[in-house]
Amino acid sequence: MGTPRLLFSSAAFFARPLENTFRIVAETGYTGVEVMVTKDPASQDPDRMRMLADEHGLTIGAIHAPSLLMTRKVWGTDPIGKIDRAIQVAERAHVPVVVMHPPYRWQRAYRRWLDEELPVLEARTGVIVAIENMFPVRVGKRGVTFHANQDLDELEGLPHLVLDTSHAAVAEHDPVEVRRRFGERLRHVHLSDNAGKGWDSHLPPGEGVLDLDAFCDDLVAANYAGAVSLEVDLRTHLTDPERLREAMVRMREQTESALSIGVP
Repeated sequence: MGTPRLLFSSAAFFARPLENTFRIVAETGYTGVEVMVTKDPASQDPDRMRMLADEHGLTIGAIHAPSLLMTRKVWGTDPIGKIDRAIQVAERAHVPVVVMHPPYRWQRAYRRWLDEELPVLEARTGVIVAIENMFPVRVGKRGVTFHANQDLDELEGLPHLVLDTSHAAVAEHDPVEVRRRFGERLRHVHLSDNAGKGWDSHLPPGEGVLDLDAFCDDLVAANYAGAVSLEVDLRTHLTDPERLREAMVRMREQTESALSIGVP
């Protein structure tokens, strides 16, 4: 029977040094972390990353390649180049999973590369690249959509997937149904709540409309043994250190309980 592993994503401290992030993550009782690659040199340096993790007693469970608008120029603009660089960092830092966003509709070469070239790279390095579910980005009155996998269809055929609960909510998908559709291809989970207002809010669990207890129950029932990473927006907490620590401890305790982590 599998048991999920809990991570805390450094995305919550996007503009802060990785060293500070690792310290507070460790101080609030977490043992694992997911590193979001940003402009911070430490988030791009496998040796520095590994040294900081060892110093704080943390395991790096995943690296999130720089796929966000704010990191669009980190490691260049080519998604294939970003993945290649992320795999190099992950391999050297002994990190098993790289998280990456899916192709846009017009990125046909990128999609072909995922199908034809990436499996060879994964086999050679031992690093898994898992592609994340996204949501439609609507522009203008006609509601033009950009993300290729708005209905999850474009993720079919990919062997390694990431389920982001907030993204599923924006796309009007039930996270439990997405989990069941992904099945054994699910390698990584981004856990957060959603405000239910059509935007990607990444709220701490319990502060939105999602039934995350039911989702966690489903993960446990399915014997999911991958990582569950708390990827949350804590910007309203960052100016109050005591409130921030209380929130992080509360999330950890609630999520560990929901996932039966540490239960004999």
